Amino acid sequence: MSEALRSVLIGTMGLGAVAAVALYLTVSRGGVGGSAAELGRTLRWGALATLLQAVHFAEELLGGFERRFPELLGLAPWPASFFVTFNLLWLAIWGLSLWGLAGRHRAALFPLWFLAIAGLVNGLAHPLLSLLAGGYVPGLFTSPLGAIAGLFLLARLSTITRS
Repeated sequence: MSEALRSVLIGTMGLGAVAAVALYLTVSRGGVGGSAAELGRTLRWGALATLLQAVHFAEELLGGFERRFPELLGLAPWPASFFVTFNLLWLAIWGLSLWGLAGRHRAALFPLWFLAIAGLVNGLAHPLLSLLAGGYVPGLFTSPLGAIAGLFLLARLSTITRS
């Protein structure tokens, strides 16, 4: 296995745990319910969380997160092409999931649960990584905003998926 692949697999393991929780919530909670007003509020928080994640990605990209984060873990840098493609793909998925949520499609919930939880995790991880590094780690400034949006999106999703 190449060092780059090993680095990507190890470095993204935390996202696998986030995905497992998102899948559990998608399967265990009810489908998309709630009033039109509740759905509208959820869509607005989802759109804001997606927008903030795009800004967060830009901060990470400009700061070289694909090099700095693996370095902190003692791993090889990630290929920039992987990092950019991975993030752009998820931004597209979240955009499409908002459209699906507007149509009350249950499958649209998984990416949005993932976005909400990942936003919260980012809000904790980036400050901790910066402490570990003894200085700025790309994504530090925008991660608290994503965490706030993630928290509100989590609350909204919980409301519209009550059994």
